[in-house]
Amino acid sequence: MPASLCGTWEMINNVNMEGYMIALGISAHLRKVALKLKMKKVIEQQGNQYIIKTSTIFRNYTISFRVGEEFEEFTQGLDDRHVKSLVSWEGNKLVCEQTGEKKNRGWAHWIEEDKLHLKN
Repeated sequence: MPASLCGTWEMINNVNMEGYMIALGISAHLRKVALKLKMKKVIEQQGNQYIIKTSTIFRNYTISFRVGEEFEEFTQGLDDRHVKSLVSWEGNKLVCEQTGEKKNRGWAHWIEEDKLHLKN
């Protein structure tokens, strides 16, 4: 079984976040604000259900899912997409594939050197 991702994680840097937001069609004004925010992520596991809470002083977002079960998701407050999401383990990475309004979307979380990594 992969290592636990549970815990509280603080963002220490981001790479190409603006490019990602441009690809999602996020306005220049919102991108400017978002790039200045420091994100905190809390990952919890309750049985076979995961809860990921992402928070900043500007917006909060919570997602709850079971690994291997597709679910409907509305990315409200992020880029406001309606998608079907499926989260699975790929080695030591928790990977989400999203299908819907925009192609090739999703994310991956993994731990490396005691740091939580997120790739969108």
